[in-house]
Amino acid sequence: MAPSPYGQQTPQGAPTDNPGRVLGIVGFILAIFIAPVGLIISIIAFVKSRKAGMGNGLALAGIIIGALFTILGVLGAIALGAFVNEFAQQFLNACEGLPSGTSVTVQGAPTECP
Repeated sequence: MAPSPYGQQTPQGAPTDNPGRVLGIVGFILAIFIAPVGLIISIIAFVKSRKAGMGNGLALAGIIIGALFTILGVLGAIALGAFVNEFAQQFLNACEGLPSGTSVTVQGAPTECP
């Protein structure tokens, strides 16, 4: 076969665009705002790009940011849950044995017993 005068051409059936490019962009943006969703979409985009033999830097960045923000979100939820649990325990201990409507102070905040 003689070389083409127009340079190297792509063979028939070969993808010319990165199939995970758009998903990579969407995943990256969502990884910042809704980390778990962005993480999943970025993983899907990265796998699609790899299967096509292409790279996808935005999908990789979305995976990293999504994983980091998801971990930070889980740790924040655990800390918030521990704080709420501690406040609830103090509230219940302060109201123990008192009639309903009695005013008590828990962590400097006046509240009424249920």
